[in-house]
Amino acid sequence: MEEGVVNQLLKGPLSNLFKSRQCITGISGSGNNWAHGHDVYGPQYGEAILEKIQSEAEKCESLQSFNILHSLGGGTGSGLGSYIMEALHDNYSGVLRISVPVFPSKDDDVVTSPYNSMLAVKSLVDHADCVLPIENEALCEILDKMEVRKLRSPTLYVPKPSKGKKHPSGKGFDAMNEIVANLLLHLTSSVRFDGSLNVDLNELTTNLVPFPKLHFLMSSMSPALHGPSHENAAQLPTVNQLFTDVILHKNQLVKGNPLACTYLASAFLFRGSQSNVSDLSANICHLRQRMKMVHWNPEGFKIGHCFRPPLHAPQALLCLANNTCIRNPFKRMKKRFEKLFKKRVYVHHYAEYMDLGTFALALDSLEDLIEHYGEHEGPLMLRQFA
Repeated sequence: MEEGVVNQLLKGPLSNLFKSRQCITGISGSGNNWAHGHDVYGPQYGEAILEKIQSEAEKCESLQSFNILHSLGGGTGSGLGSYIMEALHDNYSGVLRISVPVFPSKDDDVVTSPYNSMLAVKSLVDHADCVLPIENEALCEILDKMEVRKLRSPTLYVPKPSKGKKHPSGKGFDAMNEIVANLLLHLTSSVRFDGSLNVDLNELTTNLVPFPKLHFLMSSMSPALHGPSHENAAQLPTVNQLFTDVILHKNQLVKGNPLACTYLASAFLFRGSQSNVSDLSANICHLRQRMKMVHWNPEGFKIGHCFRPPLHAPQALLCLANNTCIRNPFKRMKKRFEKLFKKRVYVHHYAEYMDLGTFALALDSLEDLIEHYGEHEGPLMLRQFA
């Protein structure tokens, strides 16, 4: 809602990607308050937002989904984002609503982020069809393990922080954002390009979401970044290596170890023309020995193959997994909320705009989500791999 931030985009190097007439801004943000974003800016701008959405939707021959990118730590991304998600649910019930939210980290500089994130998750549980969470901590760790120093331009630079220090803000976030951008490009590649096994977004959710509210997916990619630095043939991962990489905990965009928990379903979306379906299927068979599938869905694997490789890479793989380890970020979220709410810190700011009983409803929803994922976690099977 901050006009200055949007104006920076419209005047920046990517300005040609945005239509200024489709931008909606306010005067200031939501004060890091979910209730202000949801109950003030939502009703104030809701009609204008839906008009802009309708003008774009009417141009589509086959409208598959709405992709919503928002942060859950502040007030606008969480509060207004929740309002928009609810409005799309009411006005476009037959169109998928896919959310890519950034979960706040433990070192988040927004004091009220535990409140905002938990209130927003309730809306995602009730009104989203598919959610691909992102954690900044996970992105930083991926970049550190890759020992990213300098990429394609001086602006894409992520210094490795010294012990106990956080990553600096500013241009350092470009490489983190690039990983998320690659996720979105890969997710929609089958819709945009030809392939031997094209998977549309409706098909993905049908295969990956066995129960309506259990629609929070772990995502991982290999390689996470594409660029000239990867063009040396000796550095390029093989197809086998791509499949091995995407199930490892160090490559997840949310901190968690899927191999230590249970898979409800999974999808592997390959981009590139150098492999065929039989190669991809063979790798799936190999991975099955390491992945613990839920007993009622032992064949819960989906394969997609798009011929068009990503820019600057001959091939890449995206893994989407509905895995019970997604409980971990929700448990961390619940713990941070209870620590803050126990002292009723800043609660009076929310009381200005909403009934405080909303906190209890959101907490119940989060606890139910954690419990429902836990119900599908079978006994842990300890395995040793070479």
